Amino acid sequence: MAKFVYKMQSILDIKYKLENQAKAEYGMAVSILQGEKLKLDKIYDDIDKYKRELRYMNDGVLDVMKLKESSAALSYKKREAQAQKVVVERAESRVERKKEKLNEMMVDRKTHEKLREKAFGEFLKEIADQESKEIDELVSFQYNNQDTGEE
Repeated sequence: MAKFVYKMQSILDIKYKLENQAKAEYGMAVSILQGEKLKLDKIYDDIDKYKRELRYMNDGVLDVMKLKESSAALSYKKREAQAQKVVVERAESRVERKKEKLNEMMVDRKTHEKLREKAFGEFLKEIADQESKEIDELVSFQYNNQDTGEE
C-alpha cells in the first residue's frame, strides 16, 4: 500500500514550532505582568502603612520631623505607584500583543492542519479509486478468460 507523504509537512512542523514559541512568549509576558502587579500591590500596602502612621502621629504627641518624613515617604510612594501603574499597563498591552500573536499562530497552524487533512482525504480517495480500478480490471480479465474458455 502507498504511504501518505504530505508535501508541506516541513511547513506544518515550522508552524508547530512557531506556535510553541508564541506560547512561551505569552507565558513569559503573563509572568512579568503578574510580577509587576505584585510590585504595585506592595506599593499600595506601603501607602496604607504610611497613612496609618500619619493618622497615629496626629492622634499622639506631634513629632514634626517624623511627620515630615512620613509625609515625604507617602508622597514618594504615591509617585512610585503612578509610575508602577504605567509599567503594569505596558505589561498588560504586551500580554495582549503576545496573545494576539499566539492566536494568529494557532489559526495559521490549524489552516495547515486542515490542508494536510484535505490532502490525506484526497490520497485516500486516490487509493480507493486505484483499488476500484484494479478490481474492475481483475473482474474484466476473469470475465474475458471465461468467454475464451467456453468456446
